[in-house]
Amino acid sequence: MERLPTPAGQQADIPDASPAPACTATATISEQGIVTGWSEGARELLGYTPTQIVGHPAARLLADGTGEQARRETAGRERFSGQVALLHRDGHRLLRNLLAHRRTPQDSRPAEWLVVSAVTAVAASPRTPDSQALREWVFSQSPCILAVFDTDLRLVTANTGMESALLLPEEQMRGLRLPEITPGPASEEAETKMRRALETGQTQHMQAYLHPTGVSAQRGWSTSLAPLKDPGGTVRAVCLAAHHRQQEHLARQRMLLLNDAGARIGTTSDIQRTVQELADVAVPRLADFAAVDLLEAPRRGGEPARLPATGPITMHRTALHTTPDNHTSHTSHDGRDGHTGRDGHAGDDGHDGDDTPPASPPAAGEKILYPAQSPVAQCLAQGHGALYEADDPALTRWAANDPTAAWTRRQGTHSVMVVPLRAHGTTLGVALFARSRRPEPFEADDLWLAEELTAQTAVHLHNAHRHAREHTTTMTLQRSLLPQKLPDQGALDIATRYLPAGSKAGVGGDWFDVIPLSGARVALVVGDVVGHGIRASATMGRVRTAVRTLADVDLPPDELLTYLDDLVIHLAADEGGGAEGTTETAAGIGTTCLYAVYDPVTRHCTIARAGHPPPALVTPDGNVRFLNVPAGPPLGLGGLPFETLETQLPEGSLLTLYTDGLLETRDHDIDEGLDKMFQALARPAHNLDTLCDRILTTMLTHRPDDDIALLIARTRALNTNQTATFNLPSHPAIVAQARQHTTNQLTTWHLTDTTFTTELIVSELVTNAIRYGHPPIQLRLIHHNHTLTTEVSDTSNTTPHMRRARTYDEGGRGLLLIGQLAQRWGTRHTPTGKTVWTEQTLTPN
Repeated sequence: MERLPTPAGQQADIPDASPAPACTATATISEQGIVTGWSEGARELLGYTPTQIVGHPAARLLADGTGEQARRETAGRERFSGQVALLHRDGHRLLRNLLAHRRTPQDSRPAEWLVVSAVTAVAASPRTPDSQALREWVFSQSPCILAVFDTDLRLVTANTGMESALLLPEEQMRGLRLPEITPGPASEEAETKMRRALETGQTQHMQAYLHPTGVSAQRGWSTSLAPLKDPGGTVRAVCLAAHHRQQEHLARQRMLLLNDAGARIGTTSDIQRTVQELADVAVPRLADFAAVDLLEAPRRGGEPARLPATGPITMHRTALHTTPDNHTSHTSHDGRDGHTGRDGHAGDDGHDGDDTPPASPPAAGEKILYPAQSPVAQCLAQGHGALYEADDPALTRWAANDPTAAWTRRQGTHSVMVVPLRAHGTTLGVALFARSRRPEPFEADDLWLAEELTAQTAVHLHNAHRHAREHTTTMTLQRSLLPQKLPDQGALDIATRYLPAGSKAGVGGDWFDVIPLSGARVALVVGDVVGHGIRASATMGRVRTAVRTLADVDLPPDELLTYLDDLVIHLAADEGGGAEGTTETAAGIGTTCLYAVYDPVTRHCTIARAGHPPPALVTPDGNVRFLNVPAGPPLGLGGLPFETLETQLPEGSLLTLYTDGLLETRDHDIDEGLDKMFQALARPAHNLDTLCDRILTTMLTHRPDDDIALLIARTRALNTNQTATFNLPSHPAIVAQARQHTTNQLTTWHLTDTTFTTELIVSELVTNAIRYGHPPIQLRLIHHNHTLTTEVSDTSNTTPHMRRARTYDEGGRGLLLIGQLAQRWGTRHTPTGKTVWTEQTLTPN
């Protein structure tokens, strides 16, 4: 560099005019002002090598002793910029623009300053155009919309962004006001703000969207109206600058649609409704036409159909939605009519010689065959969605064979998306989306949105299939655990109904049972296990089996419920609580049950209940009332007693047992439900089945929210000539008299064929009562329902047990003999003793 003379012997500042390529001088300086880093650019600028300056004070690089001033200006600041006089190693001064940033390292190292400066001016590079040309290029080629209006608010110049937005060249817009170029309220507002910018000299802002038919504020473009001032500060013009935020707007709309879909798709477990919800969400916010085809027709239960490995694919149109004006023909995307010409040549849809467009696309429920090479088949095989434009050969071939594609092309469709419905590795179907009215073609983000929507739908469909399978399994289990047919008995006329819940919770654990007991008696059971689903049904089966087992022991109702309560407690302890995420209680804790025993000989009824609604009684004179059965606690709580109600029922009385689902419905309260049930019971009925149906139709207006078990029994009474009772003294000689009484009674009943067997049974039972029991002893014979029952009662609580006698034993063969002669035998305990009974099946004459 040339050294220039200066007054007082000082050197003049020499501008850096080095022709070297542009680079950056970089240095790092500690908080204490020590140089800690030195770049090659810094060496070229000031002449120091790193070894000559690193570790030395940075103040030696500043001319005229400006180090103290630099420290003051940077104190407490994060950034510094300005022109600084630097001192070259050879002694001459350089005026440079410096930019310094205070850097705080992420680790434990101290903070430092990063100082940078361009070694050569950018304008000096022969590769860089002059600034004036760059300004012109920035204005004309900016992706933003830029336009300049004079003080009369008439357009002076506009860039290519403005021309593209309004589809007008600058020459046609020049000299016009904005409302004249693109009319509308938003244009008027923009002009008002431009006038305010002229008057105040301050930039105005608004949200506006420029398009060929007007300016609107619906799409949220950020628009600024800035005054342009000369060097003297006088406003000479106004610049309109609009930032194109269309992609941001579309992204926001897509996210809003996706969020909305989460609430609108999958509102029920119905498959057809779920896919229709997908089509309804997509039109018109995403597409002008949407259709969903599934690999199987919607039905309850069963696995979804599998995708065939090769060949054409048969699908079922399950949902369809199109914009209203999409039912008329549109002009094709290239301006030609989409119909086939009269000359027989194929139109753009590929249909040869057919100039009549389909009136509508295939409706829901129709079968559609997709060829192996169709976009749908390819999409399903590849497992991901695809975009097709109007001139795509695959779309043309598809339209030639598929009525849906042909119809959409006849409507002027120019863009199509095909997206598979997949969930958990299973393909369930395909969704088709098309645009005809909207000019914008589908893009990658639209395909992403469509895949998200179909993924949501597919998950709901998968869950619906699973729910249907579980519902079917539960229903099958529930039905198998309920009585398949009512037992043959003569004490009661019985009709039953079971109605599963119609809610999402699924089938519950309600059940009923009819159990024949000894002595022509019958036990009636109605219960309700807490919860819904397979677990509740399985628990119901276990509890019902336990009731039957305890009933065979002939326990009184209160004792039976006590044993059942203990059983539920043990089940809960074994399972260790309810399943996570379910509404069920551990192993049936909280289960309710009502157990009643009716004796047709005495018309005596004994009833106990565990947390269950009381039964309703209709007497023969038409009076309806509840039986005041003491309310015991639900099963599984433990430690609380159960009490019984003992009553005598007139012959022909109606006893109605039910679960709480019959009364607890959403459209009326319990009191109203009781009134309706009483009214239905009070009306005469031709038979019990009619009465059951009347109660359900009266009480329910829709599928119940909880299961309903209903049992209605009409009491019968045995005639006096069907029973015979003999009081016997406790003496061995009386055994012969007991056999004689039996023979005489069997002769009266015309059952002489059973005399020999029955005499043996009576001999053994009376002998055991005399030998092991306590008087008084009673013999009772009951002839009912093709059954002969023999009962011997005494006041002892000892229970006979069958045993196998050894060769030389004198006893031990009596009960073994009885077990061979009778169909059933057993012992039941009474408050005053016990009764040993046998049953023989009679052959009808």
